[in-house]
Amino acid sequence: MNFGYHPEAEAEYSAAALFYEKRRPGLGADFIDEVERAVEQILDGPKHWPEIEPEIRRCQLHRFPFGLLYLEENDEIKIIAVMHFSRRPGYWRKRLAKFSRKHARVPTSAF
Repeated sequence: MNFGYHPEAEAEYSAAALFYEKRRPGLGADFIDEVERAVEQILDGPKHWPEIEPEIRRCQLHRFPFGLLYLEENDEIKIIAVMHFSRRPGYWRKRLAKFSRKHARVPTSAF
C-alpha cells in the first residue's frame, strides 16, 4: 500500500519537527521517528484507527500531542493533516472542500 501527504500536511509535519528540534536537539528526530512509526501502523491496518468523520480516521501519536488524519482510497493512504491537538478543531476540512469527489476525498493530484 502506498501513502502520501497533502502539501499542507507535509508543511505541518516539517514545521513541527523543526519546532521540536529547536526546543531540544534530537527531539525533532524523535518526532519524525514517531510519525514514521504511526504511518507504518496505518499502512499495516488502516481501518484500525477510529473514524472522526465519515471516511476520515485519526492515528494518535503516543509521545507527542499530534494525530495523523487520513483517508484510504484505491489502496492508498492519503494523510490530510499532521494535527496538533491544541489547534482549532476542523481547520483541515478546507483541504477537502475544494475537491468535488464523493465524500470530499482528496484526489491523487493533491499528493
